Amino acid sequence: MTTTFARRSAALLACAAFGFATSAFAQDKTAKIGVLTDMSSLYADINGPGAVVAIKMAVEDSGLLAKGWKIDVLSGDHQNKPDVGVNLARQWIDTEKVDVISDTPNSGVALAVSNLVKEKNAILLNSGAASADLTGKACNANTISYTYDTYMLANGTGKALTKAGGDSWFFLTADYAFGAALERDTTAVVTANGGKVLGGVKHPLNTSDFSSFLLQAQNSKAKIIGLANAGGDTTNSIKQASEFGIVEGGQKLAALLLFINDVHSLGLKTAHGLTFTESFYWDLNEGTRAFAKRFQDKAANKAKPSMTQAGNYAAVLHYLKALDALGGNPHDGAKVVAKMKELPTDDPLFGKGPLREDGRRIIPAYLFEVKKPEESKGPWDYYKLIATIPAEDAAKPLKDSECPLVKK
Repeated sequence: MTTTFARRSAALLACAAFGFATSAFAQDKTAKIGVLTDMSSLYADINGPGAVVAIKMAVEDSGLLAKGWKIDVLSGDHQNKPDVGVNLARQWIDTEKVDVISDTPNSGVALAVSNLVKEKNAILLNSGAASADLTGKACNANTISYTYDTYMLANGTGKALTKAGGDSWFFLTADYAFGAALERDTTAVVTANGGKVLGGVKHPLNTSDFSSFLLQAQNSKAKIIGLANAGGDTTNSIKQASEFGIVEGGQKLAALLLFINDVHSLGLKTAHGLTFTESFYWDLNEGTRAFAKRFQDKAANKAKPSMTQAGNYAAVLHYLKALDALGGNPHDGAKVVAKMKELPTDDPLFGKGPLREDGRRIIPAYLFEVKKPEESKGPWDYYKLIATIPAEDAAKPLKDSECPLVKK
């Protein structure tokens, strides 16, 4: 009799404890977002302070503040160093109780932080880093890549230029994880489409002098010089290529990753004719134009949003949608990411599309060309749409995925 009573009492206490925990979870309406970005170097314009602006806009637009949620946004500079980025992210998660790290331009930093969030059961919402390995062999249940990757860039720009007759390539590659992945993925596309790679040279990240690298590219006689770099490295290599008369000499530059901020910096006189791939442009439709106007009004530099800044907005908006659907924040990264994958994505910038099991947001990509100065109707009117790449072609097929989360 006594034993039965004791068992019943223990069961009732367990149920009460479970009910209390469930209630506490449902009432926990707090979240902390850490924007880990480049605030002071070659990616500051395309991510940086603008990424923080975009994420704060997502918090405002989520509707959660009106529902009583408290959402804090922190920001920090990873200085394009994986050790600095990981240490800052670790401090945020352990001390500041940050739930999610967002942005992470620089694939070396992103890959390191992706391992950390898996270890800590936090979340990485990657918009800035391009390495397709983040949703490939290095994927995990705590990381999302929302905006683009090296596979998309290669299958957009690389394929288009090779099919158009650019069947010999030489690469100018940033010497870190992003550059290596972009050269690898573009090489695969070039050779698959009948082209050949004549060689390549690696340059240090954030270098100012490209003369020796450009001379090697010029001497290769390759029809296409593939710029497997980004941000300030891309604009500097294009400017110096112009000084060397490389395009006038018959070779074509392939800006494998180009942002609207880069075009603005270069000016249409220098940048016109460049072909490149993005998944966002501010002037695509009414939704992108409305967002861009609001963003530009809030941004300190009054620039239009880049693709990665837009991706930060959309990724964080979907994260907050998942928290709302869960009824509270479980502070369990894998659980929240699973809910994000379960819910349909739909935002004004990228539209509808699945969030796949490998963590890749599936969206169309666009092949653009930079307008000539006389074709532009005003400030920031820089792009001509050449082709739309369907969503299913812009991401690596799951059947070819190296992600251990993918069931085949």
